[in-house]
Amino acid sequence: MKISLYLLSFAFLASCGNTSKTTNTTESTTSTSTSSSSEVAIDTETKSNMQQGMLVGEFDKTDLEQEAFSKWFNQGYTEFNPSAEAMATIKENISDYEIIAFMGTWCPDSRRETPKVFKILDEAGYDMSKLTFYGVNRQKTTTDNIEKEFDLNRVPTVIFLKDGKEVNRFVEYPRESIEEDFAKIVSGEEYKNSYAD
Repeated sequence: MKISLYLLSFAFLASCGNTSKTTNTTESTTSTSTSSSSEVAIDTETKSNMQQGMLVGEFDKTDLEQEAFSKWFNQGYTEFNPSAEAMATIKENISDYEIIAFMGTWCPDSRRETPKVFKILDEAGYDMSKLTFYGVNRQKTTTDNIEKEFDLNRVPTVIFLKDGKEVNRFVEYPRESIEEDFAKIVSGEEYKNSYAD
């Protein structure tokens, strides 16, 4: 019984889905505090912020290639070989989209899928200036609360926008494979993410 309870607790904590906003950590107060607290010093000259070993806020691929994250990121990137058929569809259509993505460097699902996102976009020749990636803390918040604008519940979430409006989103894990899911989204095929009704 004790082992079952332990495993259940571990599974809950390891999940990258919704978490309670009432947890008692400094993470939950760092991004929402409006006082002159010095808990988080935001450097406006860098995109990303490191909080308690996590990237929180806007970042780019070079941040994931740094020592704290490089082992899982580089391995996932190198070992992933997307299907040629899906990549052909993505290459043909991806330039029509802007992408906003959220991930948690603490989240196993994000660690599995984020290197694949970058590999797909690199192989597709995607204009990376049209990609904005945000790291979230365990409460799924960013330093500027941008996640509220996109109704973020789970990570990773990759949102595809056309003319500033959301077309579709990939959430947490693929229905088929990440590249096949992306191919469906960018080609306009019917696609529902893993949590859509």
